[in-house]
Amino acid sequence: MPQSVIDPDRVPHRTLITICTMIATLMQVLDSTIANVALPYMQGSLSTTSDQISWVLTSYIVAAAIMTAPVGWLSARFGRKNFFLFCLAGFTLTSMLCGVAQSLDEMVLFRLMQGVCGAAIVPLSQAIMLDIYPPQQRGQAMVMWGMGVMVGPIIGPTLGGWLTDAYDWRWVFFINLPFGVMAIAGFSIFMKEQRGAPAPPFDWTGFTALSLGLGALQLMLDRGEGQDWFSSSEILIEMTLAALGFYLFLVHVWLAEKPFISPKMFHDVNYSTGSFLMFAVGIVLLASTVLLAPYLQTLGGHPVWEAGLLMAPRGVGTMIGMMVAGKLGGKADPRAVMLAGLAFLAYSFWEQAGWTPSVQTFTLTWVTSIQGFALGLIFIPLQMIAYATLSPAYRADATALFSLVRNMGSAIGVSIASFMLARSAQVMHSQIADTLTPFNRMMQTGSAYLYWNVATSGGRSALDAEVSRQALAIAYSNDFMLMFWVSFPTALLILLMKGPSGAPGAAPPQAAHAAMD
Repeated sequence: MPQSVIDPDRVPHRTLITICTMIATLMQVLDSTIANVALPYMQGSLSTTSDQISWVLTSYIVAAAIMTAPVGWLSARFGRKNFFLFCLAGFTLTSMLCGVAQSLDEMVLFRLMQGVCGAAIVPLSQAIMLDIYPPQQRGQAMVMWGMGVMVGPIIGPTLGGWLTDAYDWRWVFFINLPFGVMAIAGFSIFMKEQRGAPAPPFDWTGFTALSLGLGALQLMLDRGEGQDWFSSSEILIEMTLAALGFYLFLVHVWLAEKPFISPKMFHDVNYSTGSFLMFAVGIVLLASTVLLAPYLQTLGGHPVWEAGLLMAPRGVGTMIGMMVAGKLGGKADPRAVMLAGLAFLAYSFWEQAGWTPSVQTFTLTWVTSIQGFALGLIFIPLQMIAYATLSPAYRADATALFSLVRNMGSAIGVSIASFMLARSAQVMHSQIADTLTPFNRMMQTGSAYLYWNVATSGGRSALDAEVSRQALAIAYSNDFMLMFWVSFPTALLILLMKGPSGAPGAAPPQAAHAAMD
């Protein structure tokens, strides 16, 4: 028999439930960054190419993005405690399966399952924190929850680098086991089941069509390079399925009586423009970190633990940027704050495009800190102004769609960056090699002749390795410049947005997670 809603003023073991909630949140948030520095090691262990290993990230992101939509319905249908325990157990189990994966196919499958189970952990943990604290203490509860969300991505690369260096890359997944067991045990013992109103109807038709479109699109982007794009029947089929899925979804949204995404939300200029802005920023959000980790290890020569440590300033910069943006919330126009953030973001990518493999540690730390600071300046004001003129009736659906848009931007950004990196490296290798003939005067004298003598097999091997290194450096530069051209023109979208005066409500508390995810 359904139980009544929990009275937040009379919750036993509130502190223990809070600790378990923070453990669950930290476990899921850590997974967004902890595996990044281990990607080069996974690539060798699973015998994949540099663009294929990115599927480890995109499969998780797409699965989590798609499964975010029905979280509310599933929670109401099966009970918040039961559903949360199921998600925690599934996330912990699939984390272990990822750790023992022996092939890329197994890894992608287990990461998909992990994304499906992990999609509900953050929104449900936030809902639990709001439920167990009375209204006068919810602000403090959200601060605690937000700090956990922010700390996870900051320590993720450093922890992942240390685990990979001291043990093995598989430990970036095994580390979830103790966290998962503690959270499951704590919730099982101390949390009471909560059921209120029956589960509201959910638009499974629209959800299925959107899932088909997003899944097929991501498959096309991930496998396009290896299948020679549109000369492959597989890619053509995936493109057709993606187009069909999006078409059916759009038709259903406009014609259905109660679609799970209301088209009336997009009548609001601030929200529709903010969605485009979130998608554009999402493209560079994760792709930039995915590029940085192998850059530091492959070209910079940094050991994996040091690469993880060098990525931490970006997370620290994001936290500082969020704090500054929060302080400026009631004093400055959020559009001006976002514009400053986009300017810093474009500047950081411009600087990265000029990096060489011998870039100094101070320069690297400074630029990545600026990049993180810029993201912090963008996300909090964007959450504020996107909902500033939106009717509160659409608030729940709008926040879910915002999360979906950000995650899909991240997945597409990783796929495009990986494809561009592989293609640019091949093209530049060919162009550089064309100039290195035995008749090139520079190859006939000095140290070039001693180290890269094309008359010997050792010299040819050394020369090919150096050409590959230089080609890869140029390819990374091209990718960072692509990030610049994505972030720089995005500032024009801010001109379409209205100021926050007369807002019907404040920004939702998901802003912190959006910034750090």
